[in-house]
Amino acid sequence: MTSPDTPDPDTGPTPGARPGPEPAVSASAASTATASPAPVGHGGLAGLRPRLPSPVQDVVDERFERRGVRLVLKRDDLIHPELIGNKWRKLAPNLSAATGRTVLTFGGAYSNHLRATAAAGRLLGLPTVGVVRGQELAGRPLNASLARCVADGMRLHFVDRATYRDKTAPATLAAVLREAGAVDAYVVPEGGSNALAVRGCRALGKELAGRADVVATACGTGGTLAGLASGLGRGGRALGVPVLKGGFLAAGIRGLQAEAFGGPRGDWSLDDRFHFGGYARTTPELDAFAADFERRHGVPVERVYVAKLLYALVVLVEENAFPRGSTVAAVVTGRPFP
Repeated sequence: MTSPDTPDPDTGPTPGARPGPEPAVSASAASTATASPAPVGHGGLAGLRPRLPSPVQDVVDERFERRGVRLVLKRDDLIHPELIGNKWRKLAPNLSAATGRTVLTFGGAYSNHLRATAAAGRLLGLPTVGVVRGQELAGRPLNASLARCVADGMRLHFVDRATYRDKTAPATLAAVLREAGAVDAYVVPEGGSNALAVRGCRALGKELAGRADVVATACGTGGTLAGLASGLGRGGRALGVPVLKGGFLAAGIRGLQAEAFGGPRGDWSLDDRFHFGGYARTTPELDAFAADFERRHGVPVERVYVAKLLYALVVLVEENAFPRGSTVAAVVTGRPFP
């Protein structure tokens, strides 16, 4: 969930970020561009063969070892080659609920969620529509992220920023659906975070229950943390590292848990210090840290979410935030694109 006064997740690179190259295809053409879906037969989601539960990888890192803390990585980036990480866990229940209808969802120009939804549509033979923040983008060449969406068969519909901020209001949503030619579509919210997604992410907590004292994940809209915390059960603690600034996320998570479970669930907290200026912003320090972690452990580090999470954990362990003898699990929710 995003506050109307804060930048939404998945809006894309701002100063210091690293966007991909610009393909020579116009955004206006995206409204009619199509790709041939590749149905997966009668297997549905199961036919995509997700790797669940995802692997847990031990990491030998002296920064944790010297504090007596064990670090493990929950490799959700290995669930599926195209529907990776929390995207699988959040999208799968929504795709099932769509029952073959067009799926319409929201995101910014560099949205991981839009790419995952488009890929799911191609794999499952479902029509998809992406409502993109920024009417001014409609006449420009598509960036690599939106071009991938179009290649996977997603029809893009661009809206102005005021409309996008108001997209959850019933009248605004109805108008967007009409203008996008998708009045009967199944609507998935920005970032994929709704009650179904939160319940889907509960499995992540159950997979780690009893295996870690603290489970940490990067947060955009908060759905993954809301579900993770509910699945950990007694004795487990979930830690969220927001990648947006603004301090609004706690209320959003409480709202998602109320929607999904009827009230609060689990022991969770947020540490807002590691957004590095906001969504998709980075710094030379963060880039150097991510590159060093890749060299040390052979794990590709996605910069928008995962790098900030891992950086936060290194700072926290040096602050003695975790008692000696603890096991800390970091959820690797994605991998670099492109």
